[in-house]
Amino acid sequence: MNRAPYLLPETQIRDGQDRVTATGSVTLLPQTRQLRALHTVIRDRHARAADFTRHSRRIIRLLLETGIGLLPFDHHQVTTPIGRTYDGLRLASGLCGVSVVRAGESMEAELRELDPGVPIGKILIQRDRQTKLPQLYFHSLPHDIADHFVLLMEPMLGTGGSLLMAVDVLREAGVDPADIVVVNLLASPQGLAAVQAACPELKIVTSSIEEGLNEDAFMIPGIGDFGDRYFGTERRPAR
Repeated sequence: MNRAPYLLPETQIRDGQDRVTATGSVTLLPQTRQLRALHTVIRDRHARAADFTRHSRRIIRLLLETGIGLLPFDHHQVTTPIGRTYDGLRLASGLCGVSVVRAGESMEAELRELDPGVPIGKILIQRDRQTKLPQLYFHSLPHDIADHFVLLMEPMLGTGGSLLMAVDVLREAGVDPADIVVVNLLASPQGLAAVQAACPELKIVTSSIEEGLNEDAFMIPGIGDFGDRYFGTERRPAR
């Protein structure tokens, strides 16, 4: 099933409305002043490492909470301390996290804060510097992952190639793509279009849809190498 390229109108992206915007399989966090202020810190090339990490974690927590909210829930009643019944909800099945190494590992600690016992798998995919094509090097997944909903943690969605390869790994492990929510920090319109065309049932939650990609397939305005910046292994620019 093919879909037209996905891009929210500029008024929806920048107007600061305090709501989640969803189009098709893509959910954009509310573009509040607070979120834009957090992005301002982490996009600054001169941001201190501690500030970059702290502000990134705040955005990651918002993404994870929103991503879990996209999963199916069952009705569940509980009795309150005053003896009344509350008609509530609970997740319809178990939850599993899978991080696309290495940038995706930045989201693991926040997920464990939300669900301390959640199993977390790993997929190592690296992009060839010459061909720009993704290469699968390693994966380790829970043996019963097919029985879980999966939060696929991939902060950067540029061309979409690495993400689609990760989805193929999960599919081969028995996971239905409809049971996957991609937790993403930045996404390009080209990458979203490619992913939606190849796997329209996949759900994606992101905090920003970028302007596009440059000739080196880096997002614009972008954030640099998120994994290197988060884990403190980047080369610092000259002031």
